[in-house]
Amino acid sequence: MKLLVIGSGGREHAIAKQLLHSEKVETVYVAPGNDGMARDGLELVDLAISEHEALIAFAKEKGIAWTFIGPDDALAAGIVDDFEKAGLKAFGPSQKASELEWSKDFAKTIMAKYQIPTADYQTFTDFEDAKAYIQSKGAPIVVKADGLALGKGVVVAETVDDAIEAAREMLLDNKFGDSGARIVVEEFLEGEEFSLFAFANGETFYLLPSAQDHKRAYDGDKGPNTGGMGAYSPVPHLPQEVIDQAVAKIIKPTLQAMVKEGRSYLGVLYAGLILTADGPKVIEFNARFGDPETQVILPRLTSDFAQAIDDILNDKPATLTWLQEGVTLGVVVASNGYPLGYDKGVKVPITKNHDIITYFAGVTNKDNHLISSGGRVYMLVTTQNTVKDAQDVIYHALENENTEGFFYRKDIGSKAL
Repeated sequence: MKLLVIGSGGREHAIAKQLLHSEKVETVYVAPGNDGMARDGLELVDLAISEHEALIAFAKEKGIAWTFIGPDDALAAGIVDDFEKAGLKAFGPSQKASELEWSKDFAKTIMAKYQIPTADYQTFTDFEDAKAYIQSKGAPIVVKADGLALGKGVVVAETVDDAIEAAREMLLDNKFGDSGARIVVEEFLEGEEFSLFAFANGETFYLLPSAQDHKRAYDGDKGPNTGGMGAYSPVPHLPQEVIDQAVAKIIKPTLQAMVKEGRSYLGVLYAGLILTADGPKVIEFNARFGDPETQVILPRLTSDFAQAIDDILNDKPATLTWLQEGVTLGVVVASNGYPLGYDKGVKVPITKNHDIITYFAGVTNKDNHLISSGGRVYMLVTTQNTVKDAQDVIYHALENENTEGFFYRKDIGSKAL
């Protein structure tokens, strides 16, 4: 098989690399990819994710068996629908099904209708109404842009003033453009966050190992929200009964709801969850793999990834087996200043430890060296017996590299210790 992966980040690097491991896969193309991926034998295609017609033409020309869609904005733009109209298979939800991610109001409406546990909320387009609601509820409280905002459209406000300012920026100052023209204001939930993923086709699904992302920029969960600064999988202190409860009360009924709503779901369903005193509740749904969770989940796969996706796409029973021992942990190395304005053009160090996988994101090639071109630049991942062992391997490597111009969190996985 020849396969195509759409996207350019660390998530897509991990997906494409795992697909290439399959004996049945001849070539994996990545559009547009990044120059770091070429080091793993992946073929880069100079086409943007928005160029649907050109991507379709490329897939037809190369005889692509199917395409794996990585980014949320491609799904929201209806790339799967366009591929299917052209007679091509793509692994990802339709534009209507991916509304679970690209409209937080839609996701909340589905959860309310089908009694899927989540935070109490209201949706607003008028600033004064939102302000009055925030004042009536008090803080802490959460303000979310309704649409896609590159993982940065959520403000966990510690004070009423902060929440009102967040609502003002979204509704009046147009901080996130159309994505913030409508906002969801919801109660702050206390508890520990974790991520659950499932490969789904209608009501049939296959659960992946749990993971925990670290969204804040700095140690101790301080600083602004980012796209994710590191992750580990599985979450060792999360009881199996919690996973079972999340599947029974969240994953399964959500997929059933989407079928009932005429939006049958195909692809990766990502449930961002929080374990509260009342059990697991949904913080958000994403309609694709998470970044950086993908990079710590896929290395745990012991069966054929490409075969499993092929089977799911063709309505056949799929086989997915995972490492049962140890933990996989990864640390993101980001450009100084991220997630705000950040430096570019810094030489990227190359890790040579065979126990470490490097996934590249914001990099480009210059004079035979990789240099930084994005906020999150690369991620180091290892699988070891314990979280502490994994931390030791990754942080020892980073301490011995020249990371000038970059920064990284030094406490990834510490909640599990």
